[in-house]
Amino acid sequence: MDKPGTPPIIGVIGGSGLYEIEGLEDIAWQAVTTPFGDPSDSLMTGSLDGQKVVFLPRHGRGHTIPPSELNFRANIAALKKLGVTEIISLSAVGSLREDLAPGTFVIVDQFIDRTTARTKSFFGKGLVAHVTMADPTCPRLGDVIEVAAANLGVSAVRGGTYLAMEGPQFSTRADSELHRSWGCDVIGMTNMPEAKLAREAEMCYATVAMVTDFDCWHPQHEDVTVDAIIQVLTDNAERARNLIKLMTPVLGKRSDSCEARCHTALDNAIITTPGSRDPELVKKLGIIAGRVL
Repeated sequence: MDKPGTPPIIGVIGGSGLYEIEGLEDIAWQAVTTPFGDPSDSLMTGSLDGQKVVFLPRHGRGHTIPPSELNFRANIAALKKLGVTEIISLSAVGSLREDLAPGTFVIVDQFIDRTTARTKSFFGKGLVAHVTMADPTCPRLGDVIEVAAANLGVSAVRGGTYLAMEGPQFSTRADSELHRSWGCDVIGMTNMPEAKLAREAEMCYATVAMVTDFDCWHPQHEDVTVDAIIQVLTDNAERARNLIKLMTPVLGKRSDSCEARCHTALDNAIITTPGSRDPELVKKLGIIAGRVL
């Protein structure tokens, strides 16, 4: 029997164009349904140097879904259903630090979740679970991303705190200054509860936060505009594609479960006693928690 999290299948969540990678073969778009609803779009499967890869356009092709209306549970469940074991989340962010200029990639290792309008767990009344989130990203994935970025000459910073805001509006200047005073490094609208749900689904998760602009705190830069962001997004997408291409074969070499225990996150998380569990919720959670249920 395979160990939890094996064989490795690499999942990538990101924007349009990230699946247009040189060398990607056996490409197919697959509609996936889940007990939690439909994901943002069909998922694209393919292989890169023999390693299976699954891509999910987070906002749908053409960017049709705003951050707060994303079905985060369906997105993660769809990836899990296709066998994904590790997720690379590519996300556009604003910078809260002078030294994190547009074009910089930040390999995030912490989050502050300030979202308020999103369902944040697969579990609920009738089946309660508490997973640890002290270290919300997988350090093993972070190591691979860091090495790949260095080999490509991409400006990448290891470690940083991502402030997840609700959106879709950008920050007020007061918001921005408050988040800077907390020691946050970048700000975005999509990685929470994405990271929490990936942990509940026992998947390794890492964020490559791609800086598109300085958040509105910066006195020497214009306030955030969509036009400016799109230009930097285009430049970042090419570097992100190269990053995925270089990382994928390395991640595919794993033959054991993640040493950071991402693939066994539910081992001691479920607190509801077996006789008290809601049978319907148990059934619904088969995709996510079938290993321990």
